[in-house]
Amino acid sequence: MLSQLFKTFSNCLKIPELRSRIIFTALVLIVARLIAMTPVPGLNGAELAKYFAEQVSKQSSGNSIVALYSLFTGGAIENCAVGALGIMPYISATIIIQLLSAVIPGLNKLAREEGGRAKIVAYGRYLTVLLCLGQGFVMALGWQNPESTFPGFTGNLVLVENPWIYRIQTTIILTTGTLLLMWLGEQVTERGVGNGVSLIIMIGILARLPNALRAIWALFFPAEGVSSSVNWMYAIFLILLLVAVVAAVVMITQGQRKIPVQYAQRAVGRKVYAGGTNYMPLRVNYTGVMPVIFAQAILMFPGMIFQKLGLLYNLPFLSTLGGLFSQASWFYILAEALMILFFSYFWVATQFNELQVADDLKKGGGYIPGVRPGVATSDFLHRTMSRITFAGGLFLVVVALIPTLMTRYLKLDYSITQFFGGTSMLITVGVLLDTMRQMESFLLMRHYDGFLKKGRVRGRM
Repeated sequence: MLSQLFKTFSNCLKIPELRSRIIFTALVLIVARLIAMTPVPGLNGAELAKYFAEQVSKQSSGNSIVALYSLFTGGAIENCAVGALGIMPYISATIIIQLLSAVIPGLNKLAREEGGRAKIVAYGRYLTVLLCLGQGFVMALGWQNPESTFPGFTGNLVLVENPWIYRIQTTIILTTGTLLLMWLGEQVTERGVGNGVSLIIMIGILARLPNALRAIWALFFPAEGVSSSVNWMYAIFLILLLVAVVAAVVMITQGQRKIPVQYAQRAVGRKVYAGGTNYMPLRVNYTGVMPVIFAQAILMFPGMIFQKLGLLYNLPFLSTLGGLFSQASWFYILAEALMILFFSYFWVATQFNELQVADDLKKGGGYIPGVRPGVATSDFLHRTMSRITFAGGLFLVVVALIPTLMTRYLKLDYSITQFFGGTSMLITVGVLLDTMRQMESFLLMRHYDGFLKKGRVRGRM
C-alpha cells in the first residue's frame, strides 16, 4: 500500500505540467504561512503568543469566536499577524452571495447568463472588502483591549501612541492580508493543484498538528516526577478511533445515491440522436462542512452575551444562562445537534433546486424510469434528497460532537480532540480528496495508475 502510494507520487513528478503545478502550490502555501506568522506593525505579537502558549487547557477557549478564527488561520490571530482575518471573510462573502442568488431572482438570472458568473464573483470580492474592513476594525479594538478579549491577559499589545492611527493602520493591513490570501487562493486554483482557498484553510488547520502531537507526547510521557494516567490500551483506542473517523468521513464524503436517467431517442433536424441510460449522482453529504460551521458560529454568541451582561449588571441568572452554552453542557450538545440538522436541510433547500433539475431533464428528453416527467420527477427528487440529507446530517452531528465528547469524558486537551472530528477533520479530508482527484486526472491522461488501485473511485448503485 505504501509502496504504491510513493510510486504514485513519483509518477506525479514525472509529468512536467503536474510537477510545476505541485511546486507552485507548495510555494504559495509557504507564503500563506508566512502571512500568518508576520506580525502587524505596532503590535506586540510575541506577548500574545506567549499568553496562548501558557494556556494549560484549550477547552475553555474552544467555545469562543477567537478559537474558531484561530482554527482557520493556523494561529495567526494569536501572533497578531497580517493574515489574522484569514480567508474566512472571502468564504463568508461567497456564502452570502450564494444564498442571495437562491432567493433573489435577479441574481439567480444573472448567474445563468453568459458572463454573469464573473459578475457574481466580482460582487463577492466587493463584499469581501466590506467584511474585512468591519472585522478588521473590530479585531483592532480587541487587540487594543486584550483583557476583554483574552481572559487573564494583563499585558499591553499596542505599541502605537495615537489610537486612531493604530486602528486605521491595522484595519488596512488586515484587509490587505485577506485580499492577498484571496488572490493567492485564486492563483492556486488556476495554476496549481486543488482548490486554492480550501488548501489555505487546510494548511492553517494542519499548522496546529505539532501542538497536538506535543500534547499527546506529554500525555503518555509526562515530565519527571509526574506519573502518567494512561497506558498503551489508551493509545490503541485513540489510534483505532482516528482510523474509524477518517474512514467514515471518506466513505460519507464519497458516498452517492445514483438515480438512473433514461434518454429517449430524439430527432433534431435531420440528425437522430440515440437514447441511452445515464445516472444522476446525489451526494450523501451534499452540504459539506457548512452546517457545522454555521451551528458553532451561532452558538458562540448567546453564551458570550449572557456572561458579559451577567458580569456587567451583576445578574447571576444571566451568567448561569450563559453557562448553558458552554461546550461542556448537555444543552449545548443538544442545541448543536439540532442546529446542524436544521442547517443541513436549509443548505440543501437553497442550493438544490429540484424543480430546475426536473425541468432540465424534461427539456433534454430525459426521465427517471417509473416516474413521470415534470412535477412527479420534482417530488421524487425532493423525497430522495430529504432522506439522503437526513443521513448526511446525522453523520455530521456525530463527527461534530466527537471532539466535545472526548474533551468531556476522556479529559483530553482540546488541541488533541479537534483532530478526531469536527470541522478540522471534515475540511482536511474533503480538501485532500479533492486534490487527489485532480492529480489523478493528470495521471490517467498520461496512462499512469492513480492513487487507488483502479485509478478512480467507484460508487455503488
